[in-house]
Amino acid sequence: MKLISEALENVKFLAEEDDKGEKNYKIEGIFMQGDIKNRNGRVYPVEVLEKEIKRYNKEFIEKNRAYGELGHPEGPTVNLDRVSHMVTSLKRDGSNFIGEAKIMETPMGKIVKNIMNEGGMLGVSSRGMGSLEQKNGANYVKDDFMLAAAADIVADPSAPQAFVNGIMEGKEWVWNNGLLKEVELEDIVETVEESVRKKLPNVEALAFAKFLKKL
Repeated sequence: MKLISEALENVKFLAEEDDKGEKNYKIEGIFMQGDIKNRNGRVYPVEVLEKEIKRYNKEFIEKNRAYGELGHPEGPTVNLDRVSHMVTSLKRDGSNFIGEAKIMETPMGKIVKNIMNEGGMLGVSSRGMGSLEQKNGANYVKDDFMLAAAADIVADPSAPQAFVNGIMEGKEWVWNNGLLKEVELEDIVETVEESVRKKLPNVEALAFAKFLKKL
């Protein structure tokens, strides 16, 4: 499974006053889009999204633990020390999934509020795990897709893809006894080095083929 991050372009940051004159900060807009090729060349079949959004609603939103972070996380898990907001709603509207999140009174949430108060611009990106299948000139997200965070707040929403291709290069994630476990290319290096020590034939070629499949 690959870590998949997408920039969310149709999302607004809002600060609305309640009856007491206090500001409520939130994010709302299109969090996911189905059956359309995005600028990263990926397509999320709407039935794949619908199944996963139902799970995400049941396991996270309804239990008030659908958290998002400030910044670009390095993996699929949510880091509680970086939580800035909580998704409160995520519903289907045609092939779109409309979401809403409230900015929390956490240290990272306060940073977001201060940036908004100063007129600063922020972006939003989604984060998930899944396998890809290339067809019809696009990468189709398969039905093993799992949403890790419906929305993370970032300084530059176009950065996640570069981040995944750079810092996360050579990493995959697999299920191991019910836990997501990171798999790195170091195991390939170890395989080649061991083959040299044991003088095993063709191991380098096999390891290189394995490397190419990870790209």
